[in-house]
Amino acid sequence: MESQRSFLVIGLVLVSFLLYQQWLVDYSPNPQVAPAQTEQTVNNAVGSALPISSDSNDDLPSSTSSQVIETPIQQQTQNLVTVTTDAFEVQIDTKGGDVVKTILLKHDAEHKSADKFVLLSQKPNVYVAQSGLIGRNGPDASGEGRPIYKVEKTEWVLENNALVIPMTYVSKEGLEVTKTFYFERNKHSIDVTFNVKNTSSTALEVQPFYQLKQDVAGDEQSMMMPTYRGGAYSTADESYEHYDFEDMADKSLNTNTVGGWIGMIQHYFVSAWVPAKDQQNNIYSRVLGNNQSAIIGVKSPAIVINAGDTVETKATLFSGPKNQEELGNIHETLDLTVDYGFLWFISQMLFSLLITIYGVVGNWGIAIILITIFVKTLMYPLTKKQYESMAKMRALQPKMEQLKQRFGDDRQKFGQATMELYKKEKVNPMGGCLPLILQMPIFLALYWVFLESVELRHAPFGLWISDLSAADPYYILPALFGASMFLMQKLSPTPSTDPMQQKMMLWMPVIFSVFFIMFPAGLVLYWFVSNVISIIQMLIIYRNIDKRNAAKK
Repeated sequence: MESQRSFLVIGLVLVSFLLYQQWLVDYSPNPQVAPAQTEQTVNNAVGSALPISSDSNDDLPSSTSSQVIETPIQQQTQNLVTVTTDAFEVQIDTKGGDVVKTILLKHDAEHKSADKFVLLSQKPNVYVAQSGLIGRNGPDASGEGRPIYKVEKTEWVLENNALVIPMTYVSKEGLEVTKTFYFERNKHSIDVTFNVKNTSSTALEVQPFYQLKQDVAGDEQSMMMPTYRGGAYSTADESYEHYDFEDMADKSLNTNTVGGWIGMIQHYFVSAWVPAKDQQNNIYSRVLGNNQSAIIGVKSPAIVINAGDTVETKATLFSGPKNQEELGNIHETLDLTVDYGFLWFISQMLFSLLITIYGVVGNWGIAIILITIFVKTLMYPLTKKQYESMAKMRALQPKMEQLKQRFGDDRQKFGQATMELYKKEKVNPMGGCLPLILQMPIFLALYWVFLESVELRHAPFGLWISDLSAADPYYILPALFGASMFLMQKLSPTPSTDPMQQKMMLWMPVIFSVFFIMFPAGLVLYWFVSNVISIIQMLIIYRNIDKRNAAKK
């Protein structure tokens, strides 16, 4: 009976957890925005709206200025500037100075593929990082289309520790704009600085904006391994908030905060804009109905530049893997994009331990095995109580069968007699479940560590496991897990004589093995090793109990 409860608790918690994650994540987020909705969404943006046209200026946010120039927008051609560092290859469009492509040179597109992973791109789906100057006199809001920046050359390579790429533009109103891109070795971040000089005889006003634009259509999510894809942001009051594509379609973001950041998140990778931390920023979102794109962005305060004066404003663009150390160095809450769920504080500690172990052994599979041994050893006092309770229940099985034969189908009398037996023998029927429930937060926290950590992506283990983030190609680990679960059942108290419960318990290892066929090999390895350790602990505890009972007799 106790074994049934324990396995059912595990099954219930795991299945409930997966169902909960399935409910949280919209697997095919493709909100259909009607034209009327789109217009309303655009008009809900803070400030007066920019004129709508077929040009890419539709992407731009509205400014806080009361005046908007409505000159017809002219289509412009683009030239791409290619920048290559040790970390990534970046393409910058001279039209607007937008980052339109990032190729992550240290991450393969697919396992053992010669192609590298492309994060930002203009095709087949649009996903770009835009920035510029809107406002009353901003060149991006002039009505003549995005500014076309001049640059010294179109091919740049990082040769030292840093690379500075200035791009210049002079507006008709007398603004000399230098948009500078700063790259550093071994970093996936780009510092983008606007240096704006007013050469006119009157005061001019600009307002910086930074935004990410992404097509809503994308890859289908795995039913059993759901991961989040969509927007996210941080404010002074909320360290980390999801804002998915359907949220953007339902209601545009309009949040003021000191500092903060905005981002677009997917499994293992993230792009984010981080503006100045000491100023009042506005976080916004929009959905463009014609091409089904979503935008999340941040606007810095409007800046008045007196005649002859020069101002400077800066933000940081990150576009790369969810490396917690690198993200944390950019902003203290940006590492929360490695989304460990509500148990993030436990997951972060376990991840630090996993990194430490890997630094010693140099193999992520071995590191998973060792951290599993550590966690199971740490949880041993609870495990001992669980198995001791199960042993007591096993010892009561003959008396339980006698009660079953005595009362037959009279469930009420059988239940009363069972409770009296528990009281007489001083057995807590929930004694095995409670320690198991107390251990579940640790198990779930480790689940998220193995699922979310980009370090495990395409990481080999050995033998037939060449990618711990992918399913076992030969289903060996799921089969071993099922066998270990079956053995645990055999070592546990004898199941009830109820035929339905017997069939349920018999099929549980098979059902879980089928589930685990779709799980990453790293997760299945963890559960299998955990079961093996549990079997060893179970045998040791039961043997000690039998010795004590024999000594008493």
